[in-house]
Amino acid sequence: MYTSILADTQSILADTSYLKEILVDLEDSGAEEAVCREIRKKSAIADFVVIASGHSQRHVMAIAHHLLRRLKKIGCKNIQVEGLSSRNWVLIDIGDIIVHILHPEVRSFYELDKIWIDQDHLKDDLDVS
Repeated sequence: MYTSILADTQSILADTSYLKEILVDLEDSGAEEAVCREIRKKSAIADFVVIASGHSQRHVMAIAHHLLRRLKKIGCKNIQVEGLSSRNWVLIDIGDIIVHILHPEVRSFYELDKIWIDQDHLKDDLDVS
């Protein structure tokens, strides 16, 4: 049992270090309105969701490519990517963390922030500073 708890703790720590890398990379790439929330109590699909915007289709793509390079550089494996060809919404799934990078109009239309980041769950915020 102790081994299982230790393994779970190490997994969470690894996820948090990836999360910090993701948030730093988004900032370095000039992503706009980036938000991060812990969703493990809301959904079984991931532990964290990150939503960010790029000011243009080119910027969305640049942010996504920059983040993918960083994730590969730090040893993240099993990266799943959707939407690179659309240039309006890129989803990067690394298992327990899902990153959405959207054009502002697409973000406004789909309102992902309302789905994952609502006022009732502000206590679930993750402080990564």
